[in-house]
Amino acid sequence: MAKFGELRAIGHNIADSMASGMGFMIGVYTMNVYAEVAAAPEGYIDVDFLTGRVSGGSVTKSFMDAVKKYQLELPCLCQRHGIEMANFRKLTVWFSGYGVLRGFSVTTVDHQSRSSTDGFRGSPGKRVKILDHLGRV
Repeated sequence: MAKFGELRAIGHNIADSMASGMGFMIGVYTMNVYAEVAAAPEGYIDVDFLTGRVSGGSVTKSFMDAVKKYQLELPCLCQRHGIEMANFRKLTVWFSGYGVLRGFSVTTVDHQSRSSTDGFRGSPGKRVKILDHLGRV
């Protein structure tokens, strides 16, 4: 059984790869998730790496192709870390923001319903505390 922290680390790795725009993990070097966010009227894009679906805004075909490649790469990444895909119940990344405020939040839920949402800013993604609407962590 995988430790929950390992599942969170995989989520960060895959999200950071996409956020970097280089996508070495999948061999795509021309994607720009933040350009996709800027073009989305909603101001964000939510990527589900387990299903390969995107919500929150329309994305280009090339970006959707990259998402599908990440979905296909996820089992290989898990295998390299000695983790079974069945340990994930949910793995989504919410990309948002412009300029220095751009960043992403990774939501991980495991098969025991443990969950975590971790916020990151910059490239590479550095952890930040996520505050609720009342300013609480």
